[in-house]
Amino acid sequence: MQSSKDITNNPAQQLKTSKKVSLVPKGITIGLAIATLCLSSAIYIFRLILGDDPNTVIRHALIIVPLFTLGVPLVFWLGALVMNKFKGMNIQTRNALTLGWLMACVGLLWLMGAYS
Repeated sequence: MQSSKDITNNPAQQLKTSKKVSLVPKGITIGLAIATLCLSSAIYIFRLILGDDPNTVIRHALIIVPLFTLGVPLVFWLGALVMNKFKGMNIQTRNALTLGWLMACVGLLWLMGAYS
């Protein structure tokens, strides 16, 4: 007969009894979301400083900022849901969102480097 101490030290049993486990800490996820918002906004601040037409800059920002801050992570999240449903994988929501915000940051830095 197993004691209660043996059951709690068993990693397989802990995995079954634990709730959803995410590999990415919550602080990193929030930090990447804020970084994506700051990077996507910074592009347009510099365009305004350089003298571009404010109407054009704002119109462009209203498309690009939500696309990178919400659209890219949403695509990764939906991809994780589909893979969990049809492939039987166990991709956690926070991990998918973090990867989405990381890819958004990389994409924004790539765009900034290409147009600098």
